[in-house]
Amino acid sequence: MRYRPLGHSGLNVSEIGHGLWGMGSWSGSDDNASKSALRRSIEGGCTFYDSAFVYGDGKSDKLIGEVVSGYPQKPLVLASKIPPADFAWPSKPTNKLHQIFPRAHVLEYAAKISDSFGRPIDLLQFHVWEDAWAREAEWQDTVAELKQSGRIKAFGLSLNRWQPENGVAAIETGLIDSVQVIYNIFDQAPEDELFPACRKHQVGVIARVPLDEGSLGGKMTAATTFPAGDWRARYFNADNLAKTLPRIAALKELLPEGMSLPDMALRFILSEPTVSTLIVGMRALAHVDANLALSDKGPLPPDLMKALRAHRWDRRTA
Repeated sequence: MRYRPLGHSGLNVSEIGHGLWGMGSWSGSDDNASKSALRRSIEGGCTFYDSAFVYGDGKSDKLIGEVVSGYPQKPLVLASKIPPADFAWPSKPTNKLHQIFPRAHVLEYAAKISDSFGRPIDLLQFHVWEDAWAREAEWQDTVAELKQSGRIKAFGLSLNRWQPENGVAAIETGLIDSVQVIYNIFDQAPEDELFPACRKHQVGVIARVPLDEGSLGGKMTAATTFPAGDWRARYFNADNLAKTLPRIAALKELLPEGMSLPDMALRFILSEPTVSTLIVGMRALAHVDANLALSDKGPLPPDLMKALRAHRWDRRTA
């Protein structure tokens, strides 16, 4: 496993991070299997774990807190996110900061997350963001208070889906340690404005949705469905699935011998030096082993990277 700095935060993180969304609120999750996967990734060199209070109303925070208590000597970085006070995603430009992240709300959920972790929070993030809030004192003062008290080490933003530019103003304040953004073979827009700003201000980048919620795993077909309560049932609606499958087929034509589609998708992200870590959901031990091994394989060949850049897909869906 290779490691990279998380911007100017002083934290170092594994290139492959473990995303906990599927352990908190996706269908088919099993707590014992989740804990086994987390232990396997820790023992395999993963040091970055990304959770959120909304993942099962604190369930994933508690899961990782229980597991890491058994590894007191490991330099593990635990991250989580404070939900917006209206519990609505994505944020809307008309939202006001004092309605979405008032001081009392931020402090309340920071305490809940820390209690679940059983330790201070390494990286606390807002789970939505509007750049119109960037210069407001309330969030700045609250974050400063949390840092000065030792309750958090670093602070970041989880940017709205397909809005990577909606975070640049916050970065320019110099108060942001990291941003979490959707970045994968299809979603390359962060390279336009966000990544240059992150490089300029030494802000860490956490790449989420590396497999496009599963399509880049390469196993979906026209018959694929998900339970009604599963997020993916909305994301892969009939229209989006129909548009996605031909693009997946085209990517498979580019696969070098011996390389799987998810391997290529994850290594595409790791080939971008602006990225500090990517977070991928891993509930099966075989997936943990396969994904962690990709870090040591290094960047993709330049000719393959060039071919993959042609598959950028600027879109809007569910």
